[in-house]
Amino acid sequence: MPPRAIITGAAGLIGQYLVKSAPRWAPDWQVLGLTHDQLDLTDRAAVTSVFRHHNPDLMIHCAALSRTKDCERDPDRAKRINIGATATLSDLARNIRFIFLSSGEVFDGATGWYCESDEPNPINEYGRTKLEAERMVLHNPVQTVVRIVLTAGTSEGGNRSFVEDMSRAARAGNDVTLYADEFRCPLPAGVIARALWEVAKRDTPGLYHLGGSERLSRWEIGELLLPWYPELQRRLVKGSARNHEGAPRPVDLSLSCDKIQKVLSFPIPGLRSWLAERKQRGPDLWDYEEL
Repeated sequence: MPPRAIITGAAGLIGQYLVKSAPRWAPDWQVLGLTHDQLDLTDRAAVTSVFRHHNPDLMIHCAALSRTKDCERDPDRAKRINIGATATLSDLARNIRFIFLSSGEVFDGATGWYCESDEPNPINEYGRTKLEAERMVLHNPVQTVVRIVLTAGTSEGGNRSFVEDMSRAARAGNDVTLYADEFRCPLPAGVIARALWEVAKRDTPGLYHLGGSERLSRWEIGELLLPWYPELQRRLVKGSARNHEGAPRPVDLSLSCDKIQKVLSFPIPGLRSWLAERKQRGPDLWDYEEL
């Protein structure tokens, strides 16, 4: 029998890429993607039943309540999903490979270029729930946490990535305000999927950061995407994080990825270099097959 892997959050952006890219990056694995419609991860009895039925050798836990504003509006739900469900899965997977997808939002964004040894200090509910879940997972020395920040790509529903959000707003005739003083290190979902499969197969547990090699402002990201998304023309508005209203957002979440780079067989790209290479290859900007 081939080794079996379960991917939670299979309707989400990274979950979709993990499942679709498995034939290329994990051809020897039997992969089961689980969506919320198929399994409520907050139902411990149901989760336990599914886990025992499939008896996986690997679990990659991508499911989360990940939109910051949703976590602020309903912190109890955020705790049930981001902490409670993770605790259940981590416990069930205590004797197999387990990878928990976390977030750079565990940092306050005051400095940037965070490495794994830097002290977390979340400023929003999403970051707080992710940090608490991380600590539970890392209590088991054979389990793994991978922190990511800003993910680009396309999803089946067209509503899972920041790129899709921008495009949808512009097509609806709305301006898209991007902060020139808020920094991220965006990475395509296909790159993240490939990296996660490599981490899983190498079985090197611990805490890792995974982000693009370039630190870019939100405004710079929007400008880079203009040639690919013509609907953004004349819709981008340069703003400042000083005027931000709503859920708290860290200003600088650039991540140092030296640790995970030593594990991977390929260099982690930056968004600028990714886009430049895609101009030569085309036509699908975010296709994992182009890695």
